[in-house]
Amino acid sequence: MTTAFTGRPARALRNDFIDRFDAVAPLGYPAIHHLTRPLRQAAAKNRDPHRVHLWAGTGYRNARPGPAASIVRELSSRL
Repeated sequence: MTTAFTGRPARALRNDFIDRFDAVAPLGYPAIHHLTRPLRQAAAKNRDPHRVHLWAGTGYRNARPGPAASIVRELSSRL
């Protein structure tokens, strides 16, 4: 759980931004959301996974590490 990106608690995959700002991030939605929007937009445009929010659903603990192509290949082999 982090408030770093929007000022509202949310489940997120850990990245550099969370590591750096989670401990000091205030509760402050929507002000924090609007303050970090340009950073998140630029990160998304540049495909920077360490400056964009990577939201995680309730099943995030079931995710396996590895290249996406390998995981998709494995999952599709079960069809």
